[in-house]
Amino acid sequence: MAPDREHTITRVTALGAAANMALSALKLFAGIFGRSSAMVADAVHSISDLVSDVVVIVMVKVSSREQDKSHDYGHGKFETLATAMVALLLLVVGARLMAGSIEKIRIVASGGTLAVPGKVALWAALASIAVKEALYQWTAHVGRKVNSPAMISNAWHHRTDALSSVGSVLGIGGAILLGGKWAILDPVACCVISAFIFVIAVKMALPALNELTEASLPEDMEARIVELLLSVEGVDNVHALKTRRNGPDIIVDAHMVVDPEMSVAAAHEITEIAESRVRDEYGSGTQITLHVEPSVESE
Repeated sequence: MAPDREHTITRVTALGAAANMALSALKLFAGIFGRSSAMVADAVHSISDLVSDVVVIVMVKVSSREQDKSHDYGHGKFETLATAMVALLLLVVGARLMAGSIEKIRIVASGGTLAVPGKVALWAALASIAVKEALYQWTAHVGRKVNSPAMISNAWHHRTDALSSVGSVLGIGGAILLGGKWAILDPVACCVISAFIFVIAVKMALPALNELTEASLPEDMEARIVELLLSVEGVDNVHALKTRRNGPDIIVDAHMVVDPEMSVAAAHEITEIAESRVRDEYGSGTQITLHVEPSVESE
């Protein structure tokens, strides 16, 4: 990983962590003194964001290491592991929010009542929405720019916190305005937000799990790689293509068929040109292994 890329990811994530720390303290204070269990749960969500920030910073630091004897292909998958860990954290947080909300709904359905929260909790939720949505937009933009799956997944963690706060605003606002049993709006909104959190977590987890289990690149990418190899003069055919992702980079193995009368020096030159074209398309971190074989063997 380039030093500038590592520095950018670390800087943006660290600033997000500082914001999460401040928001967690604010929400916890507002939840306790504003008698809002929804805001306390929201504070817990922000704390989980803080944990995910730390996970991303540590994993990106590890993934930036160069290849060594124990990791011939580099450490790119540590960043993918960070993505999977953040997704798992989202699932856990979503489950806890859902369970707490269902319990509150059960209390009201059984004839019980919920405490009406104070306005301080409502203002804290509104502040959280503004800050967390801004953090999402910034982190996602930079994550796409530096091609960091872990950073993009962490950006979604910011947005799920903002969505959680939207549920808090609806519930807390409804409870304050309507009072009484309408306080049930708080846990109902929380259930809806929890469902969104589950969906987002699954969408983040599946690509990460595919990479960790050595899934091939999409068919359109493989077709493009074959096209690039065949575009090199002297390459008659390409087969035995194997691909996989390694964090932000890709790994390509393939066999190229050439004229059996071609010299070793000429075959080597063709291989270098082919590797260069693939790297120009998919980045300098692309790792390519090309095996050259004579056309008579493919017949």
